[in-house]
Amino acid sequence: MTPSPIKTVGVIGTGVIGASWTALFLSKGLKVIATDPAPDAEVKLLEYLQKNGSSVPKSKLTTSSFLENLKFVRDLDPYLGEIDLIQENGPERVDFKRRLFAHLDANTPGHVLIASSSSGLPSSAFITKCKNNPSRILIGHPFNPPHLVPLVEVVPHPGTSDAYVTAACEFYRDLDKDPVVVKKETPGFIANRLQAAVCSEAYSLVSRGVVSAEDLDKTMTSGLGLRWALSGPIMTNTLGGGGNFSHFMNHLGPALKTWLDDMHQNSFNFDSQEAVNDLKDKVNGWVSTIDLKEVESNRDAFLSSLVKDKLGSSGAKTDR
Repeated sequence: MTPSPIKTVGVIGTGVIGASWTALFLSKGLKVIATDPAPDAEVKLLEYLQKNGSSVPKSKLTTSSFLENLKFVRDLDPYLGEIDLIQENGPERVDFKRRLFAHLDANTPGHVLIASSSSGLPSSAFITKCKNNPSRILIGHPFNPPHLVPLVEVVPHPGTSDAYVTAACEFYRDLDKDPVVVKKETPGFIANRLQAAVCSEAYSLVSRGVVSAEDLDKTMTSGLGLRWALSGPIMTNTLGGGGNFSHFMNHLGPALKTWLDDMHQNSFNFDSQEAVNDLKDKVNGWVSTIDLKEVESNRDAFLSSLVKDKLGSSGAKTDR
């Protein structure tokens, strides 16, 4: 079986991630059939779309016009024959996904691509009861909020067909996303593992009193984060080596090992409830003084502007 052209997307779960996916799909001219069992899910989805629909970079439709392409249903089954791709955003639980994907695989036409937004569970863990066509199932893991952040991790399981990996990448790329293919299933995939490594050291530095939680974040937002938005760690290192990665490794490699040895010796102890509670107190003491809605609003406005600039630059095109 081969993937079909994607014009209608089924969105399962319309929480934060599912709603953001929906905003993206609709703004790019796709039809969306969405479902979520929560009693107020439809109302919350519409509120989200009204608030965030206009911020999607390179949107093809206005919010008022793209809402005409949305259908919210309580039961997706009668519409499975109309759908070309499913983006699942359910709970991060193996038992839930195993039941759901077995049902979707059995009741959806065999050519339909089925993607999960799972942020860490590999699809091989929940396709064990899929008998129809599990080769069309993979992970399409976005980053919050998906309608703004371009990255999507495409993670096939060992039995996923190359044709569906290619179709998924082309689909996300057509939405102005930047898909990366994770060639081997690994817990947490790629970005969350990198994030976990950074956060672990951040927790250690704050908990040991090396730096405040506020200044820790400032170190990222006023320094590392600005560079990494334009060039990742590998390219940043290469540029730091005068355009020569080997020079960078020869010059700073020994120092990096010294820093890493110290980091390992002082790694944050997640098993210590005392250490966890102390970190919570330090972080919450700072966060309690902040207007988080304003932080989120400012973040999204800046992200939208930044992504629009990147999409309009020649660098964004060559990155792909």
